[in-house]
Amino acid sequence: MLKLFFNKASSLDHAPSGTPAMNNEPHSPAAVIAKPAEAVEAALAWNPFTQSKGITSMFGLWGKGQTTKSQHAAEVALLSHGGIAAGTDQTPAPAGSEKPARLIDVEIDDSGNYIHTLAITNKPATKHSHNLVITHGYFTGLGFFFRNYGELSKADGWNIYSIDWLGMGRSSRPTYTSKRADTEDERVASAESFFVESLEEWRKRMGLEKMTLCGHSFGGYMSTLYALKYPERVEKLVLISPIGVPKPPEDYEQMLREGRGPQRRTQGTTPEAASSSGSGDDAKAVPLDPSQPSMRRSLFFRVAMNLWERNFAPQWIVRSAGPFGRRLIDMYIGRFAWLTEEQRASLAAYAHQISVLPGSSEYALGDILRPGAFARRPLVDRIASITVPTTFMYGANDWVDSAGGEEAIQKIGGRVATGLFRVPNAGHNLHLENPADFNRILINEMRTVI
Repeated sequence: MLKLFFNKASSLDHAPSGTPAMNNEPHSPAAVIAKPAEAVEAALAWNPFTQSKGITSMFGLWGKGQTTKSQHAAEVALLSHGGIAAGTDQTPAPAGSEKPARLIDVEIDDSGNYIHTLAITNKPATKHSHNLVITHGYFTGLGFFFRNYGELSKADGWNIYSIDWLGMGRSSRPTYTSKRADTEDERVASAESFFVESLEEWRKRMGLEKMTLCGHSFGGYMSTLYALKYPERVEKLVLISPIGVPKPPEDYEQMLREGRGPQRRTQGTTPEAASSSGSGDDAKAVPLDPSQPSMRRSLFFRVAMNLWERNFAPQWIVRSAGPFGRRLIDMYIGRFAWLTEEQRASLAAYAHQISVLPGSSEYALGDILRPGAFARRPLVDRIASITVPTTFMYGANDWVDSAGGEEAIQKIGGRVATGLFRVPNAGHNLHLENPADFNRILINEMRTVI
């Protein structure tokens, strides 16, 4: 989702015995829509042009978020496309649902902050159960894995959890203040701690002793940092097209001055590439066309870089567009040709709902990353000390270069088990674009956890 910024083109009621306390006010929905068709209808119902009585009232919607009920309906509708019937402790999923699940808000401090969570757990749970915890990327939320939960939840002996990072998705939105006066290292450390420590507090409140941590993009970056600090809590680390791994290219400063993005590589796209580990023939990189960008693209890139350094984010653009923000989301999601029309509509409704919520930890991105999505403190310089098995996954047409993962594996040097997979017919959102191969690879990696 970071590419959007560079390319123009509680339970919700009471927690049952033995579970952590969940937050229930003021974000608990009044009701859960049980039938997927009704959920879709409710989620897509909000339209400023049809609900506004006049142009004045329409523009009065500027800056106003949606109701908790509409947020919940949009999430339930999206999950239903993956066969997941999401309820709450207050209003359980309908009896006989293929994949019943709970949407819960887990309080993580005394200030009322909470992390929104999807939980698909074994009943009854055993001491031999394993826990898969999925963390999403920037400008997305747990709903973006709707094509994966159904298949992943079939894995025997596994509980599936997926979270919204604190300050993102449907988690609480505490005030995040970028400390611009601090040194770069201080800014990075403060921002990283915000996410890593909130994840650790969530783990404590959920009572999970260990977990397989699976992070996409920004979530992969933060999941790596968590595994470095709390290795005793991580059985395995799965990084899905993680950002922030490699160092910037040698001509990085010149690239910024000229207003052009870094050159990326594309990978082999044969079906075998989905199961290749390491650097086989199907994994050879093909250099991109090094032609210079157009003047318009260069200008746009310079403007985007300027906004980036000032901690502006795509969500700010959507919020600032007021009633037209949904149109921007529709334009972006409309490019997802690998989804059905109904899936795109539900995903756009969900993405809009979580994008117009008050700004919070989205402002941390500029503290962590430099323009072009290069980390201010690259993971490749830190990952050598990792002590848990680590697997990298990339899309064959990913804008995130898998060379970073290859270099990281070299730095790890065989001290722990590592692997690198390339998923064919997929880009950065490989879990959405090719869920069949993605799910197969991830389940196979889960089976190696003993």
